[in-house]
Amino acid sequence: MIQIRQDLTPASLETKIRALFDASARKLRSIQSAWNPTQGAPVFTVEGQYVNRGWTEWTQGFQFGSDILQFDATGDAAFLESGRSQTVRLMAPHITHTGVHDHGFNNISTYGNLLRLQHEGRIEANQWERNFYELAIKCSGAVQAVRWTDIADGGGYIYSFNGPHSLFVDTIRSLRALAFSHRLGHVLMGENDQPVSLLERVIEHASATAEYAIYYDEGRDIYDVRGRTAHESIFNVNDGNFRCSNSQQGYAPFTTWTRGLAWAMVGFAEQLEFLATCSDDELEPLGGREDIESFMRRAAEATCDFYIDHAAADGIPYWDTGAPNLDKLGDWGSRPADPFNSHEPVDSSAAAIAAQGLLRLGRYLDDSRYWQAGLTVCNSLFSEPYLSSDTKHQGLILHAVYHRPNGWDHAPDDDGVPRGEACMWGDYHAREVALYLLRLIEKKPYLRFWV
Repeated sequence: MIQIRQDLTPASLETKIRALFDASARKLRSIQSAWNPTQGAPVFTVEGQYVNRGWTEWTQGFQFGSDILQFDATGDAAFLESGRSQTVRLMAPHITHTGVHDHGFNNISTYGNLLRLQHEGRIEANQWERNFYELAIKCSGAVQAVRWTDIADGGGYIYSFNGPHSLFVDTIRSLRALAFSHRLGHVLMGENDQPVSLLERVIEHASATAEYAIYYDEGRDIYDVRGRTAHESIFNVNDGNFRCSNSQQGYAPFTTWTRGLAWAMVGFAEQLEFLATCSDDELEPLGGREDIESFMRRAAEATCDFYIDHAAADGIPYWDTGAPNLDKLGDWGSRPADPFNSHEPVDSSAAAIAAQGLLRLGRYLDDSRYWQAGLTVCNSLFSEPYLSSDTKHQGLILHAVYHRPNGWDHAPDDDGVPRGEACMWGDYHAREVALYLLRLIEKKPYLRFWV
């Protein structure tokens, strides 16, 4: 359980935040100088160097988006130029990629951040450039929304790259693409010119995720623990009925993969913030503000509570709360996480994502417990042994895990436990949550994904 520190404030973390962006600049320059675009998007490090890992190209937006966040935090125009030029040159296939559920990851991290910066006046106003970013986001949200499966009791979900039967908990944060596209006034046009509301699909996908991917201690099965998440929910596509839980990257269907948990935390918290800017008239035909915000708040609170209860004392989680060798660590929850243990890896990338979920929910609810828990996670994450000070290591946040069951992560020792490496999504989200706090410190506009 996290030992929540009440003495922390964003200002008390400013020195660590600025040190993070100092280190980040060196890491990004190293990646820029060494990366070959023909080898695919960098995914994670092996012995300190970023490499590709073919599964889906879901990390390229984090690569170029990190440059854009670096500019946002520091004002270094070289990073803006790098992020902007690479987005224009290489991100177009991600806009029209019909085979993945990752549009919110790739395209809001790039086109979305650039549009936000132009809207804020941080990039010189240029109407054609603004139109370009807007069109990219409109198309991305619509393409993402086409990956749709109807379910038996009404509603539906954006299906994962596994196919129409598969709902991933991760996708709750890809809803950013649909929500932003809707905010820009876009409508998906279907067969016979039938309009499809992107906001409706945001709400229906979030509702399916809340119902099938998250547990509430209501007797759903004998493993029903409030706030636990299932990575994948399986449906019969012939009749739309839910069949079972599953896991691709966690230990088992009935354990909680902590990065999936973190995606739910930040995804629901962020959508609550977005819905607060929608009019009652927009929400009324989709179920009404009270009911929509109620199920999203319920999911956000349950997952954030579970994270607080099941991360280590310093706020860093192990990769899965049911990992088979956790018992060998004794009372691991009562002390700081140990990334150097010889039994189970921690996942710093889950912490980087979860921290933002805790902070956003705490601010939304005006609840100091979540807010201070988020600051506690950041305080740990922005320090050694997680923040990398090794100038030869391209990773920013160490001790991340990608796919433990498949054995994809580099393990430097004979015990086979991954440690000492970083990943694109962990580094990006560490920068994003650091920027979130830095903007509060500097009294700049609140960091959000839409304009």
